[in-house]
This record gives sequence, C-alpha cells and structure tokens, in this order.
Amino acid sequence: MNARDQHFLTDVQASQDIRNVPIERVGVRGLRYPLAVQGRLGVQHTVAEAELTVLLDATVKGTHMSRFVEMLESWSSPVGPGNLSEHLVGMLERLDAAAGRIDLRFPFFIRKRAPVSGVESLLDYQAGMTAEIKMGSVPQVTLVLTAPVTSLCPCSKEISDYGAHNQRSHVTLEVELSEPGLLDFEALAEIAEGAASCEVYGLLKRPDEKYVTERAYDNPKFVEDLVRDLALALQGHPEIRRYVVEVENFESIHNHSAFARLTGGRS
Repeated sequence: MNARDQHFLTDVQASQDIRNVPIERVGVRGLRYPLAVQGRLGVQHTVAEAELTVLLDATVKGTHMSRFVEMLESWSSPVGPGNLSEHLVGMLERLDAAAGRIDLRFPFFIRKRAPVSGVESLLDYQAGMTAEIKMGSVPQVTLVLTAPVTSLCPCSKEISDYGAHNQRSHVTLEVELSEPGLLDFEALAEIAEGAASCEVYGLLKRPDEKYVTERAYDNPKFVEDLVRDLALALQGHPEIRRYVVEVENFESIHNHSAFARLTGGRS
C-alpha cells in the first residue's frame, strides 16, 4: 500500500456517534513497556504495566488506541513525579481529549546498607505513579509504594515467657502530592520502614541478624499501630495533600492476614 492509498483510508474511530453517551475512561490496560524512572540516586530502568485512558466525547465513536503506544515510544527522557503531568498533557493533546489518566506500576529497587556490617544490597519495592486531569481541573500526581517490613506482635510478647511471633508485612502508601517533584519513592520507603517494628534487607550478616531480631522485639507493633503511626507521619507532611495507608501482616501463627486501612489528608 502506497502513501496515497493510506491517506484515503477511512478513520472509523473519528466518525460521529449518535447515541449521545460520553465514556468516562477509555484506552489501554495491561500494556507492559520498558520504562526509565528517575530516582533519587539516578535513572533506574524497569518494566512498567501501563493503563492509559481518556475521556471520550459523546459525539465521537472511538479513541485512537494506537496513539497511546506511540506516546510511550516518544518518551525520550526518564519519567518521574515532576514530569509525568507533562506527559499527560501531551497525551490529551494527541488524543484530542479534555480529561485523562496515566497509571504506571513497576518494580523499583532501593540500595540498602545493613545496620551493623554495612554490607549493601538491593531491595525490591512495588511502585506506581498516576497523573490525572479531570474536566476543568489541573493535573494531579499520585505516588504509590508497597514496602516490605517486619512487625512483631505486642500481645505475643506480653503473654509469653520468652520470644514473640513476628512476620513480614506489606505497607502500602498512596499519596496525592501537593506539588509534584518534591517527594520520591525513597522518601516513601523511609516513612513506611520508620513506622515498622524493623526494616527488612536483601543481605544480612550474623551481627545484622542479631540487630534486626532485637530491634523488632523492642519495637512491637499491631497492624493498628502501624496504620496510626503512618497516618500521623503523613498527616502533617507539607508535600502530601491526601493519603491512603494499608498494612497487611502475613501472620506467622495463622493461615490468614491481619489487615488495616486508613485514609486522611488536608481539606
């Protein structure tokens, strides 16, 4: 097919629709794509699962799905909280839409230093960035991070002659930024881990194992304690407008999890 023939192909998606029903969000979901993410210590290359959607006007039959992939292909610089809204504005212009959303989820690695030996290793977190423009609104950027931590049961410690049961927990922080670009994933990890009984690490030596065991024992936390402490840490944060905190303890003495969720923010 030559260029002349392509020029005259019918654009069915751009044709008029007579049902007069707007669609709130239409686009692509589950799209995996390589992504360069701007971190505190530099650029990190990962693979993201993307959901890209726009508002479709009631008079238009369909959106142009291929343009979402073309947009990802056009990203020439690393993506971060500071420039994701710019990409969203560009997407809306390309799709001729008044509102839309970019949602990216991906593994993110942070290099950590063991507490006693100082050996370094990478720890993986599940991260995400969302930028959204609603009708008549300015872009809003949200960061999400799930951090693995250790929690130790206060009740178990209190009633036992020795020892206490502990488990790995997942702390998920979803924060709506008051100003994109000031808060990063490393900062969210520090907040999440600071509220836990103890952090977890990818690599530990024997002195480190002794430290994390005793640290958790001296700092017991219920799942309720975790979400409350995290809420207090986020409530007064100048860069956070609204937040959602979720904590799941993968119980070591039960075949189920303990779970808590709390939301808050400034009005």
